[in-house]
Amino acid sequence: MFNLTHLNRSITAISISLFLGISTQAAENNLTLSTVAQTMSNNTQSTTVVEFGPYKVNVPKGGYYDRFRMNPNLDEVAKDPAAGNIDYFRTIPKKLVETRVGKVWSPNFYYRTSNVQLLMLAPINKLKTKLPSPLEPLQPFPGYGLVSLTFFSYAVGDVDPYDEVSIAIVVRQPNAHYFHSTELLSSMRKHNYYGYVLALPVDTEIARVRGVYGYQLPKWLTPIDMKIDHQQVQAHIYNTDGKPDLSLTAPIPTIKNVKPQSRIETKTMFNQVDGQWHQTSVQSNRLAFGQKLFPKNVELVRSGGPLSKLLDELGANKVLRLDVVKDAQLALNMPIPMPSLDKIKDKTKK
Repeated sequence: MFNLTHLNRSITAISISLFLGISTQAAENNLTLSTVAQTMSNNTQSTTVVEFGPYKVNVPKGGYYDRFRMNPNLDEVAKDPAAGNIDYFRTIPKKLVETRVGKVWSPNFYYRTSNVQLLMLAPINKLKTKLPSPLEPLQPFPGYGLVSLTFFSYAVGDVDPYDEVSIAIVVRQPNAHYFHSTELLSSMRKHNYYGYVLALPVDTEIARVRGVYGYQLPKWLTPIDMKIDHQQVQAHIYNTDGKPDLSLTAPIPTIKNVKPQSRIETKTMFNQVDGQWHQTSVQSNRLAFGQKLFPKNVELVRSGGPLSKLLDELGANKVLRLDVVKDAQLALNMPIPMPSLDKIKDKTKK
């Protein structure tokens, strides 16, 4: 039903005490205790303690974070068959930047990634209740905005393998004065998108610590699993107590393979860091991907966990588009201040 290797990593990261609760609930969901015990016994990867600012975190011993501390020798990375062709990253110089946790190498490189995204319609009045001023939801249709649910799998990266789930509201570009439909078409043409993230759980501690303390994002540690094969995608996220939260099953759309660096996409998220507005951009070099408008046979099961409840609160139901990215490379930057947003916010208070 799901990838035991990924669930194994998640359970270990959360802790032995939490594992006991997960294993009990897993048994209730057709995963027997003996299977869980076997999964646990197969986890022989040793860890080492590293520092991220003032925080100490366990990471895989001999992994990318342990070896390179976010400043990789790309010639060494190129020797790793799992990383693939890394020429894209040679065009992006890393810099040591000041952050709220001290100096950090940026951007963060993800050499092999995949993801599946559902873009859903939601009532605009419900979206506005979740958005802080001065952000505005983008309205492709009168009275409706867009919510994205995305499962990510980062197979090879500077902070080692992990999975992540995002729920975000698609927002207008700050200071935009176009019609909403014009802005949406412009974003699609330029491959530039803007969003506000409401939830971003992950399944490793280093990913959680970096996200919470480096970016002040709504991250927490919980088991996640995603598998994309030739026919379908299966993705699952669980509560911290092991109970199911969201499960997604969908057929794979036709996948298109393109030349490296021919389809670069930029996504920008806005969030407040220490009370001040910031923006964080991520560039994606998509290599193999497909999409389907008004997809059929998409099964999204909501089991009452925090993400299920959040989607219900947003009124997100109708799926407009299914996107599946089987192979992509990412460069994630650290947040940079946006004083223009703070000025707009101050004006709205007067």
